[in-house]
Amino acid sequence: MDNLALSDSEFKKFRGLIYEVAGISMSEAKKPLVSGRLAKRVRQQGLPSYSAYFDVLMRDRAEFQAAVDLLTTNETYFFREPKHFEFLQTVALPELRDRASLRIWSGACSTGEEPYTLALVLADTLGMRPWEILASDISTRVLEKARRGQYPLDDAEGIPKAMLHKYCFKGISQNTGTFLVGPDLASRITFRQINLNTTLPDVGQFDVIFLRNVMIYFDNDTKRQVMQRLVSHLRPGGYFMISHSESLNGVTDALKMVKPSIYQKPYA
Repeated sequence: MDNLALSDSEFKKFRGLIYEVAGISMSEAKKPLVSGRLAKRVRQQGLPSYSAYFDVLMRDRAEFQAAVDLLTTNETYFFREPKHFEFLQTVALPELRDRASLRIWSGACSTGEEPYTLALVLADTLGMRPWEILASDISTRVLEKARRGQYPLDDAEGIPKAMLHKYCFKGISQNTGTFLVGPDLASRITFRQINLNTTLPDVGQFDVIFLRNVMIYFDNDTKRQVMQRLVSHLRPGGYFMISHSESLNGVTDALKMVKPSIYQKPYA
């Protein structure tokens, strides 16, 4: 077991699996990531190799989901790429505020920092006006953490102090060193497991969709398919946000670029 190593042929198996399930295209450079993230699971099960673990995945649905969780989780934090939230607060929300109930979809919410950031901005800008957020991810493990809405105090550094004090609670006793997003905000967020690489469930229409730091892992065909699914759920006039390191050039012509990483669906 001390000699546990991921061979090229084993890496090819896991790379094929994660592409088939999640549409994520892994280069050779991701081999150490796959090895590192799965090694603990292989050892916990007392297995002699990654191939033996792969065989377990083919017959154990729970372990299969655990492996998908480990291989699709990405780093996130509050107010990541702040220009998007600034645009939302100063341009998009004033423009869309006459809509009956504003709906935003955080399409790869990971451990929840993005949807809670959105909730802070919406609460601060729209107050008690009707709004709601759908937060989805393929990983059940990160969704469990996101639903709790509890984070280390250090993670609050990116949150404006006024928002933090108004909408969050500082942990005491056994929760010292953490903070909790207030229930008034949390109640407006629905967390749901959704695989963007398959037919989407009926989630309705949205005014804004965030899909950031996701498509960098997709090949061009997968990007086009995912965008086609998502754009059909964006209302005319609605906004679509991607990461500053991504582009929709050659991926979809259904959206118009407003500025780099920010797109809008035309009214007609």
